[in-house]
Amino acid sequence: MEMGFTFAVYVVSAVLFILSLGGLSGQESAKRAVWYGIVGMALAAFATVFGPGMGNYLVVLVMIAVGAYAGQYLAAKVEMTEMPQLVAALHSFVGLAAVFIGFNADIEMSRVADLKSGLSPSLNAAGIMAALHDMGLAGFAEKVAHKTSTEINILKVEVFLGVFIGAVTFTGSVVAFGKLAGKVDGKAKKLPGGHALNAGAAILSVVLLVMYMQGVGSWTLYAMTLLALFIGYHLIMGIGGADMPVVVSMLNSYSGWAAAAIGFSLSNDLLIVTGALVGSSGAILSYIMCKAMNRSFISVILGGFGGTTGPAMEVTGEQIAIDADGVAAALEDADSVVIIPGYGMAVAQAQQSVSELTKRLRAKGKKVRFAIHPVAGRLPGHMNVLLAEAKVPYDIVLEMDEINDDFPETDVAIVIGSNDIVNPAAQEDPNSPIAGMPVLECWKAKQVFVSKRGQGTGYSGIENPLFYKENTRMFYGDAKKSLDELLTKISS
Repeated sequence: MEMGFTFAVYVVSAVLFILSLGGLSGQESAKRAVWYGIVGMALAAFATVFGPGMGNYLVVLVMIAVGAYAGQYLAAKVEMTEMPQLVAALHSFVGLAAVFIGFNADIEMSRVADLKSGLSPSLNAAGIMAALHDMGLAGFAEKVAHKTSTEINILKVEVFLGVFIGAVTFTGSVVAFGKLAGKVDGKAKKLPGGHALNAGAAILSVVLLVMYMQGVGSWTLYAMTLLALFIGYHLIMGIGGADMPVVVSMLNSYSGWAAAAIGFSLSNDLLIVTGALVGSSGAILSYIMCKAMNRSFISVILGGFGGTTGPAMEVTGEQIAIDADGVAAALEDADSVVIIPGYGMAVAQAQQSVSELTKRLRAKGKKVRFAIHPVAGRLPGHMNVLLAEAKVPYDIVLEMDEINDDFPETDVAIVIGSNDIVNPAAQEDPNSPIAGMPVLECWKAKQVFVSKRGQGTGYSGIENPLFYKENTRMFYGDAKKSLDELLTKISS
């Protein structure tokens, strides 16, 4: 009865997770989809904790309370603009959990094997199980005790794969978090012979798997873990910061497959289903994002394998500053204006200032539109959400493909906190880390004003030739303060 109830709850949870994943594809259904996921996770946790063979309820409930508080605290502290790095950090937790569960499974398998070896050889299968039960075996250990030698070998493969994928996910996610948060240099970096090192570590991991299956010892599992930790670190370090959105999606896929592998180990159907859902959806999304950025999917998931090499073009010229009076004068004379919002706008919380600027310019009869990059160095839809918060009319928010051809006829392009998505090096420099990536061609406008705090680089870690072009002027300062000052120069 208990098993049937648990299975039924797992089925309901799986359906809710599927609905959640489907709903996240659209802005209108995203909020409802999040609630589907919350309810599904709550049901799954309830059924698992109070399902058959659990116990240690006090410890489990205390850990749930601690985790829930930590999650709530972090979610409340993190701004929406910091969600990508938060997602990366959460992926690292999933990966680490998979590693610990795998280690625990290996310890339990060894314990059960030792107990079996100490029993009388005269006992039949029923007698062995009765003796083990008397020794207090329960939960996962009891399941292991019932497995045949073939099933134990399958379990060992599941544990090994779960730990491998989990370890890769853990260090990869930590590096991705560092690059997104600006704590790690966004430039792609590899050790000498980088790809050969990754391949060698992967091959050695396979050798350790064979040794692990032959019963050489648990040290093979731990040695593989160290290799996997290196692979995760080195893979993501070899990917430029501009590709981090793809990386976060890819790590989401890895964490899902790690969960699925551990689900097989624990014989947890829900973990298998949800892990496979997350793993497959993450992989598909990564592929779609690679297409949008004109990136090779294989190159990205293999840490930049087959990517461009060679020295990047040097940027010449100087950045010319302009003040609010100069920008206001140019806007007064302009008939058409394109605004390109970026991460800097979000950080400065300048949405309302942008909204007010838009209203005033449109009231003067000027044609104002917004240009949105399909990936934008952020998670998909991020800028759309920010502009929706600012109540910018949806009909003037255009995707890159819709507006790129209009830049030559645009009088003024205003870039607010964007960098890589407006970098002409993507088209002009074949050795650039962002070479081939579709970008907003704002430099083709008659005048370009860049609202930027300083002269720092974007996620890719490279200079932007746009800032040095003759028709570009740098409007330095915090985006909100700069725009608020600009608004004092433009009559309402």
